[in-house]
Amino acid sequence: MTSQPGQHMAAEIAQQPEIFSSLYERRAEFASVASAIRARAPRFVLFAARGSSDHAAIYAKYLTEVLLELPAGLVSASTTTLYGAEPDLRDVLLVTVSQSGGSPDLLEVTASARRRGALTVAVTNTATSPINAAAELSVDVGAGVEHAVAATKTYSATLLALYLLVDAARGGDGSAAASLGELASSALASPGIDEVVGRYRFVDRVLTTGRGYSYPTALEASLKLAETSYLAARAYSGADLLHGPVAAVDAETAVLAVTSAGKGGDALRDVLEAVHQRGADVTAVGSAADKVAAAHRILVPETAEEVAPILEILPIQRLAHGLALARGGDPDNPRGLNKVTRTL
Repeated sequence: MTSQPGQHMAAEIAQQPEIFSSLYERRAEFASVASAIRARAPRFVLFAARGSSDHAAIYAKYLTEVLLELPAGLVSASTTTLYGAEPDLRDVLLVTVSQSGGSPDLLEVTASARRRGALTVAVTNTATSPINAAAELSVDVGAGVEHAVAATKTYSATLLALYLLVDAARGGDGSAAASLGELASSALASPGIDEVVGRYRFVDRVLTTGRGYSYPTALEASLKLAETSYLAARAYSGADLLHGPVAAVDAETAVLAVTSAGKGGDALRDVLEAVHQRGADVTAVGSAADKVAAAHRILVPETAEEVAPILEILPIQRLAHGLALARGGDPDNPRGLNKVTRTL
């Protein structure tokens, strides 16, 4: 039977409420790994990732700095794989985030960091992956096999897995995530998505933006639009947007702004007012979408700010899927892309 364009991506988007509920029920597994992390008392946290997983790692960086009050950073894998650098990583926690767990550069980074004294944790969707074997500890994202090239359920499930891990590391019980499965269904049914698909079908460039916890969502939104609809999409932190890039914003610019209730959403209001005044076509997505200057709004149920990105991305995935089909593409198989990208 011949598959229809986008059918895998659509099915995988729809699976996310159930995946969230299942992950929450497994929170004791994350608490066990978190207990081992606490016992080692790391003073610094490093994240290693690529692609969509890199955006999930940036989200986890915010969680680490805000909830655990530990300094955190992102690994430049090439310092290990190309330049052979061997910094002292004692008292460091290295978390490798990889949907497949098969990228050679991340495998080398993980193994090298463990040799150099780091406590290594793998967060993957493949429990039997080489990276899981290389790391001292691991957690399974548990999203199931993903057939579409564009990551949807594996991305959001990775966000939730990282939240459960970090929250458990601070002694939390994961309660902020308790209702995400139910709320995800509402987020996926948010009205306004089809309107924005029709509006943006013929645009050439899109700018995405967010502040705080929502910034990683803006990054992932940019990637999804670029890889599925071949749009010239660029993501900026709202803080950086006014430091020069706003000069390129005009009436021909489509702006996708991710804004949810909390400090990040509050900080984005003045930015969007400036962008709106320049004539840009602004679509606001999030639980605070009705509180900012925008031409279109896609509301998402309100949650604690630190878990909002897990819901924010859902209607954006539907938007990317709808735009790809409207523009004549197949989001299951974007041109020139493979499910696993192997970099050295």
